[in-house]
Amino acid sequence: MRTYRYFLLLFWVGQPYPTFSTPLSKRTSGFPAKKRALELSGSSKNELNRSKRSWMWNQFFLLEEYTGSDYQYVGKLHSDQDRGDGSLKYILSGDGAGDLFIINENTGDIQATRRLDREEKPVYILRAQAINRKTGRPVEPESEFIIKIHDINDNEPIFTKEVYTATVPEMSDVGTFVVQVTATDADDPTYGNSAKVVYSILQGQPYFSVESETGIIKTALLNMDRENREQYQVVIQAKDMGGQMGGLSGTTTVNITLTDVNDNPPRFPQSTYQFKTESSPPGTPIGRIKASDADMGENAEIEYSITEGEGLDMFDVITDQETQEGIITVKKILDFEKKKVYTLKVEASNPHVEPRFLYLGPFKDSATVRIMVEDVDEPPVFSKLAYILQIREDAQINTTIGSVTAQDPDAARNPVKYSVDRHTDMDRIFNIDSGNGSIFTSKLLDRETLLWHNITVIATEINNPKQSSRVPLYIKVLDVNDNPPEFAEFYETFVCEKAKADQLIQTLRAVDKDDPYSGHQFSFSLAPEAASGSNFTIQDNKDNTAGILTRKNGYNRHEMSIYLLPVVISDNDYPVQSSTGTVTVRVCACDHQGNMQSCHAEALVHPTGLSTGALIAILLCIVTLLGKLLLPASYLPMLRGTHCYCGSLDLSASPIKAYSPI
Repeated sequence: MRTYRYFLLLFWVGQPYPTFSTPLSKRTSGFPAKKRALELSGSSKNELNRSKRSWMWNQFFLLEEYTGSDYQYVGKLHSDQDRGDGSLKYILSGDGAGDLFIINENTGDIQATRRLDREEKPVYILRAQAINRKTGRPVEPESEFIIKIHDINDNEPIFTKEVYTATVPEMSDVGTFVVQVTATDADDPTYGNSAKVVYSILQGQPYFSVESETGIIKTALLNMDRENREQYQVVIQAKDMGGQMGGLSGTTTVNITLTDVNDNPPRFPQSTYQFKTESSPPGTPIGRIKASDADMGENAEIEYSITEGEGLDMFDVITDQETQEGIITVKKILDFEKKKVYTLKVEASNPHVEPRFLYLGPFKDSATVRIMVEDVDEPPVFSKLAYILQIREDAQINTTIGSVTAQDPDAARNPVKYSVDRHTDMDRIFNIDSGNGSIFTSKLLDRETLLWHNITVIATEINNPKQSSRVPLYIKVLDVNDNPPEFAEFYETFVCEKAKADQLIQTLRAVDKDDPYSGHQFSFSLAPEAASGSNFTIQDNKDNTAGILTRKNGYNRHEMSIYLLPVVISDNDYPVQSSTGTVTVRVCACDHQGNMQSCHAEALVHPTGLSTGALIAILLCIVTLLGKLLLPASYLPMLRGTHCYCGSLDLSASPIKAYSPI
C-alpha cells in the first residue's frame, strides 16, 4: 500500500487588518484526497501515508495600496515534515510568483513585493509545494490557494463623457426628460459603499433637476421660453460612498439647448404697403412684403395669400422660401387706361400650427396693399405672336405674299412703320411696305434650293423710334413641277449570250427634285426611235421602278457586244416633265448559272486604238452637247435629263466589234 504525507499551509497576516479564509472545495493537485484539507502525519521513513483530512485555508485578503516601507507580509507555508534542518525547500508558483509574490524557500514565509491595486487585478491564484532538497521529490501534494485584494475607496466616480449635449423643447412641462448622465466607479461594488454613486446638481437650478440614483436630468421650471433664453449650462456631481462625507466625487457639464416650438404668430411690422408698377407681363414681381416671426426653422415658415380686394384675379402672391417674404406678382396684363389703382388684403399665416398653443391667439396677421398702375409708353403690339405665309416657287418678282399688323397699345395710338430685319434676309429676297405691312418678293424663288425662309419684321413707332417690336415670319415655298425625273444612278448592265426571251437583266429607279402633294408617280418607256425592232423591252412596274427584259433568245457578242437603250422617264404632275437616260448593255459569256465570265470579244479596232463602238459613243455625246449649245432656249427643257456617259464609258475595255443603239 502506497503511503502519502501531507503538509499544512499556514498563513498569517502581518497588517492590523484581519485575514480571512474559506475552506478549499473541489480542488485537487494529483494526490488522492477525499476532503480538501491537509494535515501533518509524520513518518520515520519519510514516506507519504494516507491520513485523516480536516480543513485548510485557501482564500486570503490583502489590503490594496499598501504604503509601508517593507514588503507586505502575506502568510507562511509550513510542512510538519520540516524538521528545521533545511532538508525541505518551499516553492511558490502561479499568478505573480517570483515577482509580485516571493517565498523564503527555507522558512516558507510569503511576502508581496509592491503595492497591489485591486482595480488592476482583484484575485491571484497561486500553488504551494514542499520538496526534498536531496531527492528533488515533493514531500507534500501541491496545494492551490487564492489571494483576494481587499478594496479601499481610492477611485473617484468618472462620467462617461466630459461634456454632455442635450436638447429639450421650450415650454415643456415640469419633469420632462432631458438627458441621462452616467458615472462609473472603479472600486469594488460588492464591498462597502466605495462604488455607490449618488448624483446631485451643482449648477443649473431652478431650471433643471437630477435624480440622485439614475442621473436623469429633468426640467424643473414651467414654460421656459427659447425666445427669452436658449442656452443653459448645468453642472452635475457624482459622489461615491453613497454621497456621505469623505466620499470621492467627479463632475460633468451638460449643455442644454431649448428647441423651438411654434408659440409665436407672424406679425406685419406695418399695416399698409404701397407699390407702383408699369404695364408688365404676367409673372413680373412688383413688390415684397414680410411678416416677422420670433420662432425659427419650420415654425417660422410663412404662407402669404390674397384674401380680398379689387385685384384678386389681377395679382398673385408667392412666398420666397429663403427670405420668407411675400412677393406680389402680376397675374394678368395691367392697363392704365382701364384701372389705375388696386387695393388688396394680404394675409400671412403659419403652415405648421401646434394645437396646444392656439390659446395664444390666431397664428396669422393681415396687411393692406395698394398698387398704383403707371402710364408708360409701350412698344407696338403685333396681332399675332408669329406669322406663317406660303408662296409658289414660280411666283414673279413683286408678288404679294401676305401682311403683318401692329399698333400702339397706348391711348395716343401713335402710327407705326414696318421694316425687314436684314440680318435675317441677307439676300434681300423679300421686302415690306413700310406703311401697311404687306410682304412681297424681290427675287425669284426656288423650292429645291430653300424650302423655308425665316425672317423677322420690325414695327417701330414713328414718333418714338425707341419703341419697337419684332415678330418672326415663316415663309414656305410651295413646289411647282419644274424638274424632270432622272435615273437614280448610272446604269450599265450585261446580258448573257445564252439568255432567254423575257429575262430580267436590270431594274431601273428614278428620282425627282420636286415634291408633289400626292407623291411621285414615274412612268418608264423606250424612246420612240428605239421602240420598234429593239432587242430589249421596258416593263413599267407601276411602283416608280421598271425592268429591262430580253426580247429574243440568245445574243452574239461577236456580232454585237454593246447595246445603248434610250429610256424615257416621265412624272405624273402638271406640267409633265420627262427626261431620257441611256442604259448600256454589254453582251457577255456566262456560265450555266448565269454568272458573267467574260465580255471580251475579237473586234475590229480603229487605227486610233479605239473600237468602232467607242468612237460612235463619243460622237453621240459630242452631238448631244452641241445640240444643247446651239438649240434655242425654248428647247432646253426637252433636253433636260438627257445623259451622256462619255466620262463613264470605258474606252480601254475589251475590243468591241460593233454596237447598236437598240
